[in-house]
Amino acid sequence: MQLHQHVNMFSADLQRRYGEKIHKLTLHGGFSCPNRDGTVGRGGCTFCNVASFSDETMQYQSIAEQLVQQAEKADRAKRYLAYFQAYTSTYAEICLLRDMYQQALSLANMVGICVGTRPDCVSETVLDLLSGYCEQGYEVWLELGLQSANDKTLKRINRGHDFACYQATAIAARQRGIKVCTHLIVGLPGENAQDNLETMARVVDTGTDGVKLHPLHIVTGSIMGKAWLAGRLSALELDEYVQIAGEMIRHTPTEIIYHRISATARQPTLLAPLWCEYRWDAMNAIANYLIAKGNQGSALGQILIPHT
Repeated sequence: MQLHQHVNMFSADLQRRYGEKIHKLTLHGGFSCPNRDGTVGRGGCTFCNVASFSDETMQYQSIAEQLVQQAEKADRAKRYLAYFQAYTSTYAEICLLRDMYQQALSLANMVGICVGTRPDCVSETVLDLLSGYCEQGYEVWLELGLQSANDKTLKRINRGHDFACYQATAIAARQRGIKVCTHLIVGLPGENAQDNLETMARVVDTGTDGVKLHPLHIVTGSIMGKAWLAGRLSALELDEYVQIAGEMIRHTPTEIIYHRISATARQPTLLAPLWCEYRWDAMNAIANYLIAKGNQGSALGQILIPHT
């Protein structure tokens, strides 16, 4: 199914702009997180176990070794984006960040860099460093984990920052020419479809260049995982996710690029929902939903009922 006909997808956007396939090379910088080491909090976000989406053994390899290994896996691509994904990839001394980012960008045929982080871990110095790469002609994406615009939810999941922090960082980054991709989770405890639509509206109003949508994964090693095993937490059904994600996409301006509309995790790390183990089930279902209801942006202008 040609998903890019219904959603402005990142892969198709890159293909259009560069005239060829661009592959993301996922890197692990061995970073920590201020919500784990006591700087902001301990225990991390209640949903988090990085091993569910990142190969933790990669951190013991140099950036150069990881690049070679990842490039060998690239499917027919000859040009790349370096993606620092695991934990908080701006959470280090600026000299270390500069060295790691430069190692990644030194690979031949590297068109840019994507840096995953938290809104409260992006200093002026980090923004200056990233904007410098923009000035050199690289494509630079700052991927900000927000998850929800609802401050009560952010506190409930032990996020350690509020929506205002995200707003300030997103605005400051975009003012420097850095593209922002906002990560959002559907299915967080206490939230419903209206909460998700309100989050999308607030993110769009703040200004973002890209969005990643994730269904809530309940994984081993997380606080939510323990709650699920104890019967205190329910998992998101596939049709529920498809409807909510579909409506979020329909309420998104067409110029905003979707880097992802679903995500996967594998057993035994994945506890629930088990449909998250299969990549295409959700993606095909969302595409069918959009065919029936309307493509990205088709619901713009519809009045949202404030959630009380």
